[in-house]
Amino acid sequence: MKKEDLLSAHRRIQPYIHRTPVLTCQTLDALSGATLFFKCENFQKMGAFKMRGAANAILQLSEGARQNGVATHSSGNFAQALSLAAKMLGVKAYIVMPSNSPEVKKAAVRDYGGEIIECEPTLQAREDTLQNVVNRTGATFIHPFNDDNVILGQGTAALELLEEIPDLDYIISPVGGGGLLGGTALAARFFSSGTIVTAAEPFGADDAWQSKQAGHIIPQTNPQTIADGLRTSLGDKTFPLVRDHVEAIIRVEEQEIVEALRLLMERMKIVVEPSGAVALAALLREKDKFSGQRIGIILSGGNVDLKTLGGLFS
Repeated sequence: MKKEDLLSAHRRIQPYIHRTPVLTCQTLDALSGATLFFKCENFQKMGAFKMRGAANAILQLSEGARQNGVATHSSGNFAQALSLAAKMLGVKAYIVMPSNSPEVKKAAVRDYGGEIIECEPTLQAREDTLQNVVNRTGATFIHPFNDDNVILGQGTAALELLEEIPDLDYIISPVGGGGLLGGTALAARFFSSGTIVTAAEPFGADDAWQSKQAGHIIPQTNPQTIADGLRTSLGDKTFPLVRDHVEAIIRVEEQEIVEALRLLMERMKIVVEPSGAVALAALLREKDKFSGQRIGIILSGGNVDLKTLGGLFS
């Protein structure tokens, strides 16, 4: 993937996405000892950065392929993103979702016009059900993160951040499947070579940290974290980007994620999902590392069930 590929993806998707704001907070600057710039993808269409990759991937399909629709398996945000992007482009979307996906996310997928096919909450069941859908409909499978067009689309969030706030010392991104992190790493490499990309991940779902340490993909097994968007494993397209272009992965405790959520709501007055708060949690865990630096933090999404959110603070 080249610099021009990322620029082309950004031009391509602009009619279908929001250019999300970059917010600051003096209180969090003082608390962290750094100067923070929050790229608020919680304000993106459908509430998360994944709208970028979904739109880019569909726009790269031929007219013939679009007529047969698109399909994916996702527990939440990519399901919503592909459904909305497909609806905006007049394409049918088939979404395989685990039966235990949050009801708020299932409702959003339906609202966006996606057809949900439920399956058992295992990776094998998701893949088998998806293959049946593709065989039955002829739809094109679009992977939630392990796809070059998706990665490039996700990278446009960091591209916008760097356009608005040049010369950042660090960008911190959460990591689940690695689409956002990989795209962020590409954006920094192409447009701000002095910016270091660091990742954030829960201890209870630390396959990316393990994989980077080992030098090869270690699959996620039985993840235990409130950051439901980070429970996936890296893919063979995202892992090399993480291995080669991400400086470090900082792991955080569940209570640190909750405290970061609380700060974002109380101090910045914004709603962020647990996965989106992990980057701030990582910064606060390692304040000494980032002291005195200019830090971009990607708040990846804001799709949270308010009943779940209320329970975290009770």
